[in-house]
This record gives sequence, C-alpha cells and structure tokens, in this order.
Amino acid sequence: MARIVDVAELAGVSTATVSRVLNGKTVRPDLDAAVRRAVDELGYSPDRTARSLRRRHSDVIALVLPDIENPFFTSLARGVEDVAQEAGLSVVLCNTDDDPVKEQRYLQIVAAENMAGVILAPAGGTAALAALLERGRAVVVVDRPVPEPVDQVVFDNVELGRIAAGALIDRGYRRIACITGPRTTPTAVDRATGWAQALAAAALDAPDDLLVHADFRVEGGRSAMEGLLGTEHPPDAVLATNNLVGVGALRALAHGDHAVGVGIIGDLPFATSNVENVSFLPLRPREMGLAAARMLVERVRDGAGPVRTLVQGSADLVAPSSGVLRE
Repeated sequence: MARIVDVAELAGVSTATVSRVLNGKTVRPDLDAAVRRAVDELGYSPDRTARSLRRRHSDVIALVLPDIENPFFTSLARGVEDVAQEAGLSVVLCNTDDDPVKEQRYLQIVAAENMAGVILAPAGGTAALAALLERGRAVVVVDRPVPEPVDQVVFDNVELGRIAAGALIDRGYRRIACITGPRTTPTAVDRATGWAQALAAAALDAPDDLLVHADFRVEGGRSAMEGLLGTEHPPDAVLATNNLVGVGALRALAHGDHAVGVGIIGDLPFATSNVENVSFLPLRPREMGLAAARMLVERVRDGAGPVRTLVQGSADLVAPSSGVLRE
C-alpha cells in the first residue's frame, strides 16, 4: 500500500505539501498538480480513520433539511455538495420532515459520529445545537434563522413578503390573501409580516380571514386556497409564501373559473397548470447552498473568528406570464 512518503517522493515535494493538498489547502498550482498525479499513479488513499483521530473529526458533514422532496432544498443541497466535494468532504443528507424530534436525533448522530460539522435548515425557530458547539463542531444554519450564536445564511423574509405583496398591489389587486407556513416557522411568519406591511403601506386591509397558516407543501396550499375561495368574500389575489404552496394554490384555482391573481415567493418546481396572472420572486437556493458550504469549510479548517450572518437578496421579480409552465 502506498504511503504519504511515497507520494511525496514521486511528486518531488515534502510530505507536508502532500498533506496540504489532500486537506484541500492552497499550494502552488504546479505542486498541486504534481501531488495529484502522484496520488493517481500510486493509487494512494489516505487513512481517513487515522486522520479523524488526529483531528478529532471525520471528513464527513451532515446536511439536515426539513423536506428533501421540495426542489428548493434539492437545489440548495446541490450547492452544498459541489463545494464539499471540492474541499474533500463527503455529505450525508438527512430529512427531518419538519419534525424537531427527528432533527434532534440527527444532530446527536452528527456529534456521536464525530462529523466535521453540519448545515441545518431548522424545523422550528430554534435548534438543539449546544452539544455540537461544546464539541467544537462547525455549524451553519440556512434559510430559517435561529437565535443560537452560529453562522447563518438567510433571506430577509420580511422584505421578500413586502416585495411580493407589493407586486400584486401594483397590478391593481386590493383584497389580497396570504397563504404561508406554520406559525412555528420563522420564515412563514416573517413573510406574512411583509405581506401585512405592504398592505398597510397601501392603506389596504389585512384581516385575519385573509391570512392562512398551512404546511409548506402542495396539499397545504391547495387546501388553504380552496378554503379562501369558499368564503363569502373571496380574495381577488393571493400571495403564496413558498414554491410548493404556490403549486397547491394554482391547482385549486385550476378547478373552476376563478379570476384570482397569484404571487409566489420562489420558483414553480414542476408542471402545474396555466400560469397566467402569476408573478414570481425567485430565491436562488443553490447560491444559498454554495455560500453555506463555503462558510462551513472555513469553520472546519479554522474554527476561530466571530459568528457571521449572510443575508441573501432575492432575484429580480419575474413579471406575470401566460401559458403553461412545463418541466
């Protein structure tokens, strides 16, 4: 079996240089290329168990998400994986189903298995991170902010709600409903707050019957939209505060002759129905994944430094379109 000293000898460099390359650290391009050629030629494979013992953590990180079937989180995961692979880290994907108990179990596994760190989209407004932080594990929270002192990559969700609702107001709608996620999810609450602020700024009412909390899934959006349509005074427009809720709302509107405008925070992920009178506020989740993974890699390599929060902006508002959205 090839040893690190054999790689160094063949590449004409020191073992320290080989180690730097294998750990994803920067060296001169010619030296990096020489080490990688020697690794390939010798079939060298680092003893990851020994490295884990020396560094007190493995080369594995966890990505803990609330709903891996949601294309938003699928795209986010792709961004994380791209950066992790480049840094020599492997990613374990965990799905919590928005269940705090299931989430806590996954975080316990991260600690027990000495993983290098975790990127987490929390199920609620807080997370059980104390054990990981005490062990010096790297933690980055994405999408849903938490009060714990950890690195975070989030959106200004109140602003997203204001922009998306404002677009509906600009299109002439006046009785605008909001379908958002659970009250326990900060993203859902903040986007609804932005909706209410936009209506207040336009001197429009935002009564309780126009705000519906559902789950952040297709069925939640469909059921909420059907409920709104069945009221004595249905809305003339609706803001869906995430992509899957938007899909559900459109499916409900497709059954019948409903002249209701729709605004969606996020992109429609798959074929739904006619998307006439729909505006979108894209979120670029892959960029969020890229940014979070870069922050995590920095923490894994050098745990020092102040806690950081990166607030990502949205893409430009996409104006209403007509036709059928296709996959």
